[in-house]
Amino acid sequence: MNRPTIESRLDRRFIVMTSRESLLSDLDMVAPIGWTRVVATDLAELGDWNDILLHRFVLLDLDEDGTFDPLDVIRTLRMACQINIPVFCFGGDEDLQDQMRLARADRFFTRDEMLDMLPRFFEQYGWGG
Repeated sequence: MNRPTIESRLDRRFIVMTSRESLLSDLDMVAPIGWTRVVATDLAELGDWNDILLHRFVLLDLDEDGTFDPLDVIRTLRMACQINIPVFCFGGDEDLQDQMRLARADRFFTRDEMLDMLPRFFEQYGWGG
């Protein structure tokens, strides 16, 4: 197993789970220099649980077009991997948001609210890098 270096633990990375290019373009305009956006539609693309822990937070698109199941993602993170990385959800209807809350997602926003909140998240989770 490759062990992460101290430097890799300090890298400023965040996960975006979506397949929508327009959203990714909007994120590129908001993300500050020094942060790396990692896009995935399957947690397995990110590696093992310890690889996921090298990211500061997850943005989870609840309006995804069926490429992945957001409930499966949060259940895998919280129950199977027992990872407590912050998961910020955007979009989705009230029923899906309620199910995500029960599965321990952290916060919920509209797409515009999420884009407005991102500078605060980058500041809050920008420690050490």
